[in-house]
Amino acid sequence: MKATTKGDAAKQRLAASMLELIQVHGYAGTGLNAVLEHSGAPRGSLYFHFPEGKEQLGERALSLAADHFEALIVGALEGAGPDQGIGEIIEQTLDGLAELLHASDYRIGCPVSVVALEMGSESERLRSVCEQAYESWTAPLQRFLLARGHDEAWARTTASSTISLVEGALIVSRARRDTQPLRDAAHTLRAVLDVAPAPTQARR
Repeated sequence: MKATTKGDAAKQRLAASMLELIQVHGYAGTGLNAVLEHSGAPRGSLYFHFPEGKEQLGERALSLAADHFEALIVGALEGAGPDQGIGEIIEQTLDGLAELLHASDYRIGCPVSVVALEMGSESERLRSVCEQAYESWTAPLQRFLLARGHDEAWARTTASSTISLVEGALIVSRARRDTQPLRDAAHTLRAVLDVAPAPTQARR
């Protein structure tokens, strides 16, 4: 059991290091030697846990990112009051994301978007894990809107559009080294979503 725990810790360190380095240097700019140095894991651990190489490690790193952002979304939605509008919830969440982005000196954005832009046409394996990540973020927002009584088609479209707008705003904020695009997205989403049609009026 101890060996398994130690092995799991090494695997987690490798994936976390890969994730952090992708955010700073991109996928192509992150080599396995850099991951080993950053993680402090032995070389043997890398090839034991990720025998298929860099793509397998990248896949695991992106899954970590997907889980982290999904937990952030779910936590924000589950903590919402019964009278709190979806736009207000999203605005509060994006305000927190903007603060994290600024605190990281614009180095920490969304690694999924980084890999999707860089490798989406080069690697079906990485494209697929990016697609799954976006779906894992869209689904809880869609479920929340459905639980509030909205039409299924409207909930799906709105959830998907919200994730797309936030992802784009993160990219522009990093490019400008300014959180204003992210805050603008939050303001726009609140203005739109908090005047959304009443559930009984929501239609395709």
